[in-house]
Amino acid sequence: MTVDDKGRDAEKMHRHIRDLAKKRKAVILAHNYQAPEIQDAADLCGDSLELSRKAAQTDAEIIVFCGVYFMAETASILSQDKTVLIPVPAAGCPMADMITPEALRLRQEELPGVPTVTYVNSTAAVKALTDVCCTSANAAAVVNSLDADEVLMVPDRNLALYTAAHTKKKIHYWDGYCPTHDRLTAEHVKKAMAAHPEALFMAHPECRPEVLELAHAVRSTSGMLKFPEGRAEKGYIVGTETGLLYPLKKLHPNCTFYPAWDKMVCPNMKKTRLEDLLRCLETLDGEVCVPPETAEPARRALERMLAIV
Repeated sequence: MTVDDKGRDAEKMHRHIRDLAKKRKAVILAHNYQAPEIQDAADLCGDSLELSRKAAQTDAEIIVFCGVYFMAETASILSQDKTVLIPVPAAGCPMADMITPEALRLRQEELPGVPTVTYVNSTAAVKALTDVCCTSANAAAVVNSLDADEVLMVPDRNLALYTAAHTKKKIHYWDGYCPTHDRLTAEHVKKAMAAHPEALFMAHPECRPEVLELAHAVRSTSGMLKFPEGRAEKGYIVGTETGLLYPLKKLHPNCTFYPAWDKMVCPNMKKTRLEDLLRCLETLDGEVCVPPETAEPARRALERMLAIV
């Protein structure tokens, strides 16, 4: 099959997906790390919480979340009146799986009175045991807003260490991490900088501290998408999952973007194919439903965050 044939097949499948989504009264969400053809098929692209909040405000009856499992859970938490589907239920998040509710309870017992701040990249069950959630963009603001001298942050140690550098509070952190971001080393970044000396380096807070020290800007995915706006620089080294390069190039066609390391690929984010999305809309399989007893406390933790920032 030629490249043109593949392109025509993709276009045909996109049309079929769009027609079926309209028939199902469904809104299709795609995380920024999804494959380009999935992003092109979506109604909304963005980061996980942003997408869930926007989807909750639509009149769609069905949310199809092209991402990993905890993202679909967040959509369910914020849209209990909608049906939430994930095309590939096996698309998980290793970092979210590095902490369980049982393990978190034990740690909380060791730190009585210390509030728990949970990264939105976590399971619904862990969010439900949380005082307040945070994102990679607002973690420091959330921590600094709390009336406590000590805070427990879960599950990402790198985000916690980054936050610790921007607060006077003592941060207790869980020893979890994103395998994709944690694999990026300072040596990878220095090599990319040497190859592209004119470029600014943007890094995600899930990267190691020594990587963040080299960054011209530390930003969430949404922050990275906005960072080139109004800047004279035309080159950027991107320190996050390579899927973000696609929307960056679409938003800023006059700029050049380089991966900090071309092996920063999340295998779970790349599991979703157009065939999976189409099948999901056809069969309505892959429903994600967070039960009310979990959804309610998890929603409160999210709402507390939104009231702060």
